[in-house]
Amino acid sequence: MGISLAIVPSFMQTHHRRPVCLLLTSTDLPVWSGIETVGTLYQKDQEQFHLLMTEPPVRDRDLFMSSQDVATAPPITTPRLLWLDFSPYQVILTMQGQGRFSYRHVWRRGLYGLSRYWLHDESGLQNGQFQLRNFTRNLKLETHPLPTFLRVEYELWTAKMQLGQYVLNLEIRH
Repeated sequence: MGISLAIVPSFMQTHHRRPVCLLLTSTDLPVWSGIETVGTLYQKDQEQFHLLMTEPPVRDRDLFMSSQDVATAPPITTPRLLWLDFSPYQVILTMQGQGRFSYRHVWRRGLYGLSRYWLHDESGLQNGQFQLRNFTRNLKLETHPLPTFLRVEYELWTAKMQLGQYVLNLEIRH
């Protein structure tokens, strides 16, 4: 079963185009990823927001091929949608695109949540999926009255083994 983004409901009439910076870093592994783009911020109610971003193209071939294959393969770029649904209590991040994988993370402060990944074959059909657990150590949202900063600190787990500690920072510029 693949994932899909819902159409923005009519109750989310208020929207704002804003420059955003999204950073993911690990505090104990050499992992760092970041994007700067323009997002559309929707306000659902006083404390709940949705942010839709188009991630700059990612070269999937670099993720799934050996270095020898990468040198001879034609460049493939895949724009991907990032959909963030967030409040001071919960964050859901979904990535969907025409590439080789998609994911959805659900974080709730002080609780275990799910990180689910979908893998796709060359034709774009779902080829498999796997699920990890995450434990949200801290979730911080700053609003003035619109969100300006979101920080999620979490641990990623498979069964009984920790796969690292991570920090997701989102800065929304006004």
